[in-house]
Amino acid sequence: MKNFPAILLTLLFAAFSSQLFAQDNNTGSHNLAISIPEVALVDIEPANTTISLAPNAPTEAGNFLDFSNARDNSLWLNYSSVVGSKSDPSRKVSVAITNGEVPGGLELYVAAAKAATGKGKLGSPVGRVNLNTTATELISGIGSCYTDNGENFGHQLTYDLQLANDENAVASIDFDESTTLTITYTLTDN
Repeated sequence: MKNFPAILLTLLFAAFSSQLFAQDNNTGSHNLAISIPEVALVDIEPANTTISLAPNAPTEAGNFLDFSNARDNSLWLNYSSVVGSKSDPSRKVSVAITNGEVPGGLELYVAAAKAATGKGKLGSPVGRVNLNTTATELISGIGSCYTDNGENFGHQLTYDLQLANDENAVASIDFDESTTLTITYTLTDN
C-alpha cells in the first residue's frame, strides 16, 4: 500500500499524457484559395435602341429651326466593375462618336445623371459633354460596384442637339447632312 500513491500518480500521468498527445491527431488543416475576378462591363439600356433628334421646322416665314425639343433622355448607362486596389484602383466611362459626324452648324451633347440605383463605389458624372470623335470622360471615380441592369437603373443619359455657338452655324445647316451616328461608351482603367 505504500506504493499505492506512486502507482496512482503514474496511472494518472499516463492517462493525461495520452490525452495530451492524442490532441495532435484530432485536428486537420488545408489551404483554401480565394480568387476574385476582375470585372469591367458596360452597356446601354434599352439595348439596340436608335433615338432620333431633330429640331422643329418653323411654321412662320422669318423664323428658324427650334431646337428646344431636340432632346432625349430615354437611355440608361449600366456598368459592373471590380477593381484592384494596387493595379487599377479606379475606372471611368468615356464617350465618343465612333461612326459618322455631327452635321455642320450643330452640336450634340450628352450628360449622365447621378446613378439612380446600384451599390459600391459608383462613379460621378463630370457634366455635359460635347460629343465628337475623341473619347471624352463622362463618369469618373468608378470603383468596385454595380448599377443594376436595365431601364431605369444606373445613370440616365440626356442627349441635346443644338445650334452651334458660331456665327456661321445657320449658314452651315444642310438637310442633306441628315445622318445616323454611332455613340460608343467605354469603361476603362484610369
